[in-house]
Amino acid sequence: MARSHRLTLFFGGLLILMAAGRLPGARTQETPKKDQAPKTQEPPKNKDFSVMDGGAGPCSVELTVTDAEGKPASAVLINVHIAYGFAGFHKLDLSVYTNDQGKAKFIGLPDRVHKPPVEFHASKDQATGVAVYDPGAEGECQAKHNIELHKPATNKQ
Repeated sequence: MARSHRLTLFFGGLLILMAAGRLPGARTQETPKKDQAPKTQEPPKNKDFSVMDGGAGPCSVELTVTDAEGKPASAVLINVHIAYGFAGFHKLDLSVYTNDQGKAKFIGLPDRVHKPPVEFHASKDQATGVAVYDPGAEGECQAKHNIELHKPATNKQ
């Protein structure tokens, strides 16, 4: 019997045993017992913010967006582009809308970024605003920033 044929039979047998759940360490799906309710996913603990998780690190930014009069601005789109890792090889492009209180939160941001600072761009209709964030600065890994929206000036000629 050829060596490659023996290896194929060996690994094929292992796959069959794993699928049947007969190997130690093989994962099997548990069925809930009759008296036990199935596990449900917990709702998010922080309902004060619209949250976007980047999944790339320990840092977070809480943003509060207001209009020119200082009132909370709801349904404002906040975008951010983050390059991190060696030479900025890894990239995140995240977006979130603010809630009714004008608040949004980005979590799971990297603690070191390529070419800091990072800019969070907020926009609604024609109004825009920017918040600047540098996770490497002292106390900025868990930051809170405000963004004030301004409409562009119109030139009447």
